[in-house]
Parts: sequence; C-alpha cells; structure tokens
Amino acid sequence: MFNQKNFFILFIAIVILAVGYALIGGQDDDSLPPIQQGEGLNIHTWESDNGAKVLYVHAPQLPMVDVRIVFDAGSARDNGKPGLAKLTNMLLDNGAGDWDTNQIVERFDNVGAQFGGSAHRDMAVINLRSLTEEEWLATALETTTAILQKPSFAYTEFERERKRVMVGLQNQKESPSTQANIAFYKAIYDKHPYATPSSGTEESISAIKRDDLVAFYQKYYVAKNATVVIVGAVDKKQAKAIVEQLIGDLPEGEKAADLPKVEPVKETNKIKKTHPSKQTHILVGQEGNIRGDEDYFALYVGNHILGGGGFGSRIVEEIRESRGLAYSSYSYFSPMRDKGPFIMGLQTKNEQAEQALDVLMATVKKFIDEGPSEEELISSKKNITGGFALRLDSNKDITEYVAMIGFYELPLDYLSTFNDKVESVTVADIKDAFKRRVHPDEMVIVMVGGEPEKEKAKK
Repeated sequence: MFNQKNFFILFIAIVILAVGYALIGGQDDDSLPPIQQGEGLNIHTWESDNGAKVLYVHAPQLPMVDVRIVFDAGSARDNGKPGLAKLTNMLLDNGAGDWDTNQIVERFDNVGAQFGGSAHRDMAVINLRSLTEEEWLATALETTTAILQKPSFAYTEFERERKRVMVGLQNQKESPSTQANIAFYKAIYDKHPYATPSSGTEESISAIKRDDLVAFYQKYYVAKNATVVIVGAVDKKQAKAIVEQLIGDLPEGEKAADLPKVEPVKETNKIKKTHPSKQTHILVGQEGNIRGDEDYFALYVGNHILGGGGFGSRIVEEIRESRGLAYSSYSYFSPMRDKGPFIMGLQTKNEQAEQALDVLMATVKKFIDEGPSEEELISSKKNITGGFALRLDSNKDITEYVAMIGFYELPLDYLSTFNDKVESVTVADIKDAFKRRVHPDEMVIVMVGGEPEKEKAKK
C-alpha cells in the first residue's frame, strides 16, 4: 500500500522531523550518531500479558518506527487446504473494523505509512512502517490494530481475491522456473506440509470457503502464536504501549503444534517435464538444515565457496566461466523450522541440459570429496564478513533479522557474533559438515524445459 503521494508525504515528513529533532537536540544532521550494528545492537525482549514474544531495538536516528508481527501461520499450517494461509493473510487488510479496503488504503496514505503482509511456508507476517509524529503514528497504529483484531473477511472481497489468486496460478503454468520449483518441493517433501506451494493449487483455492479463512485466523492469529518486533525512534515505554495496543486484545490462544519431521531423500529421483521453452530449468537438491542448526556456519561458508558466492564460486566457474553452459548457476541452503532444502540450480539451452547437469553433479561431488582450499576459505570469509554490515544498513533490515531471531528462537547475540562464527570455520569443518549432510547420490533432480531439436526430429 504505497504510492507516489504516500512517498512524497513520507519524504517531506522525514526531512522536516529530522531537522526538528536536530534543532531540538542542538545538533545538525551530520552529528547524529550512526545506526549501531553488530555488537552494538541491543535487543530487549519480554512477553506480553497475553503471551506474545516481544523484541525491541531502540534506533533513534530517524523519526520512524518499524513493526513486524510474525505468526506461526504459514502454509505449513494449511492442513490439507493449500493456499489457505496465504489467502487468509491477503484478506486481513481488505476490510477491517469500520473501514473497507479503500478507506484502509487512504488512512495509511494520509499519514505516509507503509503496511503490508505476506505468508510463507513457516510464517505469516504483518509489517508496519510509520513516522513517529504523534498524530500520524496514532492513525497508523489504530488502522493496524483493526486489521489484526477485527478483519471482516467480507464475502465480496474474498471472492475477488480468490479470483486474483486463480489468475496467478494460471500464469504460473507459463513459467518453467515456477513449475520446476513446485515439482522440486513436492519431490523432496512428499507428504510433509512443506511439499505444497504457499499459493495453493487451482483445485484447493476453488474449494476454500470464507469460513475456512475465519477458522484459520481464529486459530493461528493469537497472542501465544505471535512474535512482535519493534525497531525505531520510540523508547521502551512507548514500545510496550504499541504492543499492548496492537495485540493486547487478541485472544491468548495456543502456540502452533510442532511440525512433523522431514524424512530424508533416500535415493536419486529424476523428474523431467516438457515445457514449451528454449531453455531447461534444472533444480537439484535434498533436505538441508534447520534454523539454529549446529552445522549452520560450516554449511553456510562452504556453500558460499561452492555456489553461493556468485562469480568465483565453484559452480559458476565450472558451468559458466569454463564451459559457457549457463548464464546463471547457484546453490544455497534455505533453513526453516524443520529442514529446509539444499538447492542447486541453473538454466541452460535444451540441447545442453544433460551436459550441464553432469558438470553440476561432478562439481558438488568433487567439493565434498576434497573440500575447499585455504585460499578459497580466506576469500569467502572476507566476502561474507566484509558485506555483513550492508545487510543491516537500515531499520527495515534490522527488523527482519530480529524477527528471524525471535521466531526461530536464535540467541539474542546472533548478529553480534555472526562474523566471529564465520571466521572460526575451518576447511576441516566444511569437509566434515558436507560429507555428513550433503549426499549427491540421494538427491532430487528436476528438469523442466523444451526438448532438444534432435529429439524433436526423431519424433
């Protein structure tokens, strides 16, 4: 919910308030202290009266506040109705309290506030960014409170959003990368809740009723299932008042139940799907790691060398630089509540698909057998630690990281100790972790694309 009018209001207001803050404090803009990062980040945490986890960071440099509320209400909670979590989250701000969709948009626009929501496999998220000027912040908080506590789930809005989702699902059929991703998750996770796409399927979205959204909201959008993060120019007393206003009247409820355990991929499973495209999209991988995994840093640094570091990483060097088989190639771990996937991917010409796959598999096998060199490790560490500050260069970035810490119950010093833990990783650590955790002979292989011309000619 952000347009040009909204941006102009926000920009002018920040300039005016920032200058005002400087004048009141007897200092100009240049003398304002920088946002504290790394070991200077001070996270305060407490529990609300109705059981929500709260994390707060005081960041007074700009007259703004970011609020992020995370519920354990992602698509892993769809319970046989794929797309339910995402559709529920989408409908929250489509009418709430005394306001319809247009009025809600206008209320945020009039005070230069940004509001948004999203739903992923593990979590559903509500975001608010507002200036801290008293009247404007009050309007933004009042509107957000209604969205959180009194969504209407109006039938007309429900049908409109459902039709929009159906159009999106139809469009996904034209995307080989999306089709590859859907097939990949299904092959890895099978009957686990992670298997189905967050957007759902045409069949599941058609079957979902308005009452399903209401029931999902009532079960999962409760205080004990919430993590609230506040970062900005409000003191701790104000932060507590914001938490009380936003979720104080939410039912206490219950924390979502534990997810079933992810079963490991036990054999090679190669899936080929024909799609009218000139390139084949290839995804290869298996179950990976969880947030807070004891091998996280060894796998993270090792993967940066293997395929996560862009130019200079092994996969890019072998597939793109040495052979010109693909413009883009990569690998990454995606940790989640349970074991998120380890993914290697590329796109290449149809006639080169098998060759590119062979090179990819040979590259990862060699990396597991031999590990990285000391030179690669040193270069990777410099790249990771040198760029770490850029990941925390705004309140928005800090808010997202702190929300991750709270939702996945990571140590509060996670950010301040991140670089030290990266620096402590050794070649032996990487070799050991990859040998135990990554198994090239037990991976899912998904290939989606057109057939090579020579194969068409045979037909």
